[in-house]
Amino acid sequence: MLFSKNDKRFYKKKSTLNMDGKLINLSSPVVMGILNVTPDSFYDGGAYTTKDAIIKRASQILEEGAQFIDIGAMSTRPGALEISLSEELDRLLPAVKAVRTEFPEVSLSVDTYRSEVIEAIYNEIGSFMVNDISGGTFDAKIFETVARFHLPYILMHSKGKSDEMQNGPVYEDIVKDVVLFLSAQVQKLRLLGVSDIIIDPGFGFGKTSDHNYELMNRLGAFKIFELPVLVGVSRKAMIWRTLGITPDESLNGTTVLNTLALSAGCDILRVHDVKEAVETIKLVGKIKSIAK
Repeated sequence: MLFSKNDKRFYKKKSTLNMDGKLINLSSPVVMGILNVTPDSFYDGGAYTTKDAIIKRASQILEEGAQFIDIGAMSTRPGALEISLSEELDRLLPAVKAVRTEFPEVSLSVDTYRSEVIEAIYNEIGSFMVNDISGGTFDAKIFETVARFHLPYILMHSKGKSDEMQNGPVYEDIVKDVVLFLSAQVQKLRLLGVSDIIIDPGFGFGKTSDHNYELMNRLGAFKIFELPVLVGVSRKAMIWRTLGITPDESLNGTTVLNTLALSAGCDILRVHDVKEAVETIKLVGKIKSIAK
């Protein structure tokens, strides 16, 4: 067994993030809204490729109640091909600069696994959160770069790059294997002085549908880290393939899984549909407040 239900360490979970001196309170769950500036993302690819569309989407995310905006310029859906560094920067830099200029107080997250991208963006806009789907495995310099700029870091588990990760992934025990990987990476980060770490089990990244549902069923195991936990299942294949529908029809399924994640102690929901996620948090929070 990975942990005991009576383990008192679980009550010491880190509940704040330091973003350039601004403390973000995670004692109650929050929402991270997705802003993809890609032409080929699985759900909203091509929808936000102009400055006006990007600003409009960012405004919508904030108005609907998100704490973070997560901007990504390279699709990491299963089967997606890696783009060049220059192409990623050509898409990403104008987007992050536009959002930071229009909304200077926004808490920005940047979805990248390249240290060169982190450095380029930091030099343009200053502090932000790094959302690395590779958990530090695609770029040997990324942990060092995050530490040098004192950036919050989302540590996600993935099994291989996008073009290969769904080629028959195998685990001895999906939860145990993911926990062991994340434990090793957390230790590396802490040795470098990185303390603002968020854990992401990596739903859909190098995992079968059964793997994903086993992770969701045992999500409480990730409390062992005493760190905030992010869940990103928004409109993913684990929903629409199971239900025999499309990503466009997967909002209800997303809400169901987000509810389960919150019930298991999730701290951040990364979603396309912010309003619905905020409402889910309010309802689950109401139930929890009565149960205390």
